[in-house]
Parts: sequence; structure tokens; C-alpha cells
Amino acid sequence: MKTKYLTTEKKISKGYSAFSHVFYKGLIVAILGILVLSSCKKKNDEPKVTPTGPKPEWAPNIKPEMQAVIEKLASFGAPPLTTLTAQEARKQPSFADALKAVMQENGISMPHTNVDTTGKNIPVQGGSIHLRVYTPQSGNGPFPVIVYYHGGGWVIANLDTYDASARALADKAGAVLVSVAYRQAPEYKFPTAHNDSYAAYQWVLNNASTINGDPTKVAVVGESAGGNLAAAVSIMARDNGIALPVHEVLVYPIAGIDTTTASYNKYVTSKPLNKPLMEWFFAKYLPDAEAGHNPLINLVGANLAGLPPTTIISAQLDPLQSEGEMLADKLQTAGVTVTQKTFEGVTHEFFGMGAVVPDAEQAENMAADELKKSFNK
Repeated sequence: MKTKYLTTEKKISKGYSAFSHVFYKGLIVAILGILVLSSCKKKNDEPKVTPTGPKPEWAPNIKPEMQAVIEKLASFGAPPLTTLTAQEARKQPSFADALKAVMQENGISMPHTNVDTTGKNIPVQGGSIHLRVYTPQSGNGPFPVIVYYHGGGWVIANLDTYDASARALADKAGAVLVSVAYRQAPEYKFPTAHNDSYAAYQWVLNNASTINGDPTKVAVVGESAGGNLAAAVSIMARDNGIALPVHEVLVYPIAGIDTTTASYNKYVTSKPLNKPLMEWFFAKYLPDAEAGHNPLINLVGANLAGLPPTTIISAQLDPLQSEGEMLADKLQTAGVTVTQKTFEGVTHEFFGMGAVVPDAEQAENMAADELKKSFNK
């Protein structure tokens, strides 16, 4: 029995040892896996870039990546745009320049987008304007079409300044995107930019097939002053009895001329947009005080009934935050389907900064998803 017992004990011991080996080996692998996942999570949670100074007083909760871009813009040492002529202001470094500098310094590559670009000039009343057409490289088309209007207070910036936004939207939405170089103030005051924007929309409806686009699936998108233009185009289309856009995406749109809203008062000195700069834009584009009450400018006071489904994306650290949220409420009251989100800790112009600012990529994805819902109906 003793021998048998010892033999059994040896078998048990061997089995136990084998079990222990497998168990501890598995445990070690599991622990290593947890450590790797934790390391990855920590790495993903860490900012892509970090700021160098303290948070500005007007933005105690600014996201680190956003702050880094704002710091870089300030480092260029450009004079306040409000002290310059429009022509001088157009030559100053932009938020897009700051973004590129931050990316270069941190070894961040521009996201690859599967789009090709071509240029096209179209006639408008009193002249012509340029369109930049972004076309998906994959797929045969005809593709849905986005008519895109850039920001800049109707005064500054251009197609290049907002190229990152245009590329991201064309790629993520799988659509042909037509970026419109409307004429700017003070050389061309209201309603020139609005009329140019509407003319570009009409051109797309009538010529979509020439750019491999589907004329039954045309949306409008705009940022800041471009957000105002996109909404105005929808209003003009409704009032003139032509095909409405299937969707409109308004990114921190200028929706009125009231510079006493809560966000205007809170972000008087914010960057890159602030109250004095908005007043400078209004003075350059509007020919008189009465023009500010025109429903194409004062969207929050306009008849909004019958407009297409609308997505409004706002930035918290932005003088235009209040009116964007107010516009969403007004649209909803008018019976329009609205999706609205205010992104915390980011400033005006954050959209299109997806390569550096995580919230920007989320906003781009949100816009693209909402567009695709309308395109696929």
C-alpha cells in the first residue's frame, strides 16, 4: 500500500506540477496581456500633443491638444486682425498654419484621404467663382454630393485654409464635395457671398452628372460664416421652389448679429475667434445695420419651417456657442429634424483638426454619419 500510495502520490504530484505549469503560464500570459492593454489604453488616452504654458483664463477646461494649437497660433506673433485691413488680414497665419506646425513638430502625418481634386470656374452674377471638387478614389458613382462653404467671416480664409475639413468629409461620407470660393468683403458686401453660394448650389443641381454626382442626393455643409451660408442656401432654395438639400450640416454657424449673448459675453477675448473680431467681420460684410436683420444673416429670427434635416456642431469655447444652440431650438420648434452637439473644451475652428484634436475627429465622424443617413434614404 505504501508503495502504491507513493506511486499515486507521484502521479498526483506530476499531474499537479503539470497543472501548475499550465496555470501559472496562463496566469503570466494573462497578466502580460492586461499590462499591454493597460499600456495601450494609457497611450491612447494620453494627448497626442501637449501644451507648453498654463491654460488661458477664458478656457480653464480647454483640451490639451486644442491648447497646443492655440499656443502655436499665438507664437506666430501676428497683429490682431481687427487692426488690419481685410487685405492685410488675409496674409496673416491661420489656424490651419498652426495645426500644420503642431503636426510637423510632433511627427504627426496628415490623415490619408482617398480623394482626388480638380478645379472648375463657374459663372455668377457679375463675374465668376472657383470651385474645388473632391472626388472619392474608390467606387464608380454617381456619388452623393456635398456643397461646402468655408469660414472666415465672409472676409478672410480660402479653400486651402479649410482643405482638411473638405477632404475629411468627402472621404468619410463617400461623397463628391464641391468647395465654393465665394467672393468676399469688403470688396463684395452682402448679399454677394450669399448669392454666390446659392448659384454654386444651383450649378451642382444642374451639373451633378459632370462631376460624377447624383443630383437627387445633394447636401450643404458650412463652417462659421460658411455655416450661415449653408443655412441661407436652404432658405433660398425653399423660397425659390427648387430642390432642397437632403441635409444641412452647420458647424458653429453665424446665426445672428447679437453680440450680447451669454457666450459672446463669456468669450470676449477667446482665440481664434472673439467678440471684437466678429464685430469687425460684420462691419466689413454688412453694408448697413439693417442688413443684419435680413433673415439670411439673422437665422435665429428667420422662418425656418420646411428646411431639411439639420446637424449643428458647436464648440463650447466660442462666442458663437449660444446662437448655434438657439438655432437648433428654433429649427426644432419649426418642425425640422435636428441633431445638435456642443463639444466641450474646444474652440472655434476645431472642426477639421482631426489629425491632432480627438474631438475634431469625433465631430467629423458625426457630420459624415448624419449625411450618410440622409443620402441613404
